[in-house]
Amino acid sequence: MSQTRLNTYNNDWYKGAIGAGKLKQVLWYFTNVLFFINPFNPFSGLKCLLLKWFGAQLGEGVVIKPGVNIKYPWKLVIGDYCWIGESVWIDNLDTITLGNHVCISQGALLLTGNHNYKKPGFDLIVRKVLLEDGVWIGAKAVVCPGVTACSHSMLNVGSVATRNMERYTIYSGNPATAQKQRIITDS
Repeated sequence: MSQTRLNTYNNDWYKGAIGAGKLKQVLWYFTNVLFFINPFNPFSGLKCLLLKWFGAQLGEGVVIKPGVNIKYPWKLVIGDYCWIGESVWIDNLDTITLGNHVCISQGALLLTGNHNYKKPGFDLIVRKVLLEDGVWIGAKAVVCPGVTACSHSMLNVGSVATRNMERYTIYSGNPATAQKQRIITDS
């Protein structure tokens, strides 16, 4: 393949869309390794404080369990009373927004980036993820770029959401499909 063709690939996202300077990125890298990915730090309050220092927007009562990996906190918005379980990976090349009372169970993966397999340079594709109020993402489940999980929808254990999820609906499988209505009771 000619050198001219190699230089025509479009991965310009890497040239500035990260949203932070090199120093901030390096500081976050070490903070993430020492306080988030490190399973020996069980202190959710300290994690929330650090996220805010790095530009995340957090509501009240947020719980972040050990082993969580967050790519860029300045591209993270978390509402009130959200729970992020052990070993969750928030790979947010673009904004990830969690509404109020969202639960991300153990080992779940939230993705905002993918690659265009039809292009020889595997051009980067970046899309936001939105999890509205009351959404529950099951353990080891994956939410793909561009997905909106509408109010109180649920993604079952090990499932992969490649499309938007309707409100009060339970999804399962790979790719996830609607299984039944989610009925929430007071008792």
